[in-house]
Amino acid sequence: MLTVNAIAAPSATEPLVRTTIERRDLGPRDILIEIRYAGICHSDIHTVRGEWGEVAYPLTVGHEIVGSVTEVGSEVSRHAVGDRVGVGCMVNSCRECPNCRAGQEQYCENGNTGTYASVDRDGTTTQGGYSTHVVVDEDFVLRVPEAIPYEAAAPLLCAGITTYSPLAHWNAGPGKKVAVVGMGGLGHMAVKIAVAMGAEVTVLSQTLGKKDDGLAFGAENYHATRDAATFEALKNTFDLIINTVSAPIDMAAYLGLLRLDGTLVSVGAPPEPLAVPVFALFGNRRSFAGSGIGSIGETQEMLDFCAERGIAPEVELITADQVNEAYERVLKSDVRYRFVIDIDSLR
Repeated sequence: MLTVNAIAAPSATEPLVRTTIERRDLGPRDILIEIRYAGICHSDIHTVRGEWGEVAYPLTVGHEIVGSVTEVGSEVSRHAVGDRVGVGCMVNSCRECPNCRAGQEQYCENGNTGTYASVDRDGTTTQGGYSTHVVVDEDFVLRVPEAIPYEAAAPLLCAGITTYSPLAHWNAGPGKKVAVVGMGGLGHMAVKIAVAMGAEVTVLSQTLGKKDDGLAFGAENYHATRDAATFEALKNTFDLIINTVSAPIDMAAYLGLLRLDGTLVSVGAPPEPLAVPVFALFGNRRSFAGSGIGSIGETQEMLDFCAERGIAPEVELITADQVNEAYERVLKSDVRYRFVIDIDSLR
């Protein structure tokens, strides 16, 4: 076992602290990654604070991970020492169920193995990327193209793929009108990716405070949802709405923005249930859907897409000692647009 430096949550209510955790010995198909950067996702906060269910403490979170390969198992063929690589939200799956066999292992019928707070193959609890090293099966390790800035690459492994996957699945592109609800870590990536796909993009945010950013990222329109006139003016407008916020929204009002056969897809995950009035779906044959992360194949496709089109998240680099402050700022929406931990500060 390898003992490495890490940041962990001792409980649901205490601040995160520096500690050490153990990584398993390399198996034949495992890769040892020296982590360089780890993004902070709102999911990390939900998890460590017990908002999505009970977890085992102490817990190290973080599922937006980039680094370099430092050691490989005897049967590894996809990656070599020195490669720039990334790890996202999952590190294994059953590989046998219909979804896994179809290349959709993120929807593993037996539950994929999350990068943190899951039961690993050795029976231990997986620990995430707020640490100096991680050991991962080669099949769940991504290649990070050189064209993507190293320090900005980590959020693509969650925020990037979480928005890319529904945009690709629901065919965002030329001739499609796409609305993005929320302009945070997920939202700003949804805007950049949808624009690169060729869609006409509108941002729906509580205020106009980030309007200049949204337009700079390529959005053609930007509206404040606190203004009731917004919902009247935009009725029956959009083919696709990507809801990125992790808080309840007025589902009837947002569904009313969809044109015929339009779909509202939630990728944000509020702890509270969303109330969906069925009559709002009847009009225009509207649909409400959810979307998780993408498969490993689709995540690699997303990384290559972003590299080819010069897309990268907007990040604020922080040190390991600033994580607790960063959590509070995330909850106040005081970040443009993703905190990334410089893991060198943890060594």
